[in-house]
Amino acid sequence: MSEEAGESELLYKLERIKEIRNKTLQLEKLKSQLKAECELTETEERCVHEYRTEMELLLQEKMAHVEELRLIHADINLMETTIKQAEEDRNKALENAKQLYEEYRPLKDQIDHLRSSLGLSRLPSLSDDEDKLSKDMLEKQKVDYQPEVPETVFPTPIVAGAMPTLTPAAMRMPPTIKPEIRQPSVASTSAAAATFRQQPPPMKACLSCHQQIHRNAPICPLCKAKSRSRNPKKPKRKVDE
Repeated sequence: MSEEAGESELLYKLERIKEIRNKTLQLEKLKSQLKAECELTETEERCVHEYRTEMELLLQEKMAHVEELRLIHADINLMETTIKQAEEDRNKALENAKQLYEEYRPLKDQIDHLRSSLGLSRLPSLSDDEDKLSKDMLEKQKVDYQPEVPETVFPTPIVAGAMPTLTPAAMRMPPTIKPEIRQPSVASTSAAAATFRQQPPPMKACLSCHQQIHRNAPICPLCKAKSRSRNPKKPKRKVDE
């Protein structure tokens, strides 16, 4: 009995040792997998940090370009206003010159006629180019400045990596000039300009860069993102004949 009990106890211990060995191997395997996953986690964490840093740089670059475009548009608007003001000043000076010339010419003719009746020579002209002055300068028509509006091809939003392109016709299109045959007065021109400034176009905020753009603009001129209407038109139903 004692020998059988000893053999049973020995077999029990061998079974326990085998179980311990198997579990130890399983533990080492889990430990290796855990270590590999921890290393992968650290690697991906560094990648995420780098990606976030790159994203911040890209967003900063985007906002810098948006600010540059905003400044360019502001400069264009300022230049258009300056050109319009210069044209108004030019037209006003031209009107004054015309009025003075209309007063000067008959008065000079009267004086020359009186001097001729007395045998005196005619008065000298204002300059050798008096005829040119009256024809080219005093009788020329005003030309109002019209800003050039190129035709653009609306691309996909900027998130898709596309940029807008100009058609060849738009690149070759000259600025529009509209000569006026009848010259309006300075007061009417100023009143029209004041009325134009008092009626700004309807605006809305861009969903991408949050800048104010025209309400009917299909694309934002700053960030080039497509502008979606909050109230899209519904397709018309076909009437059954």
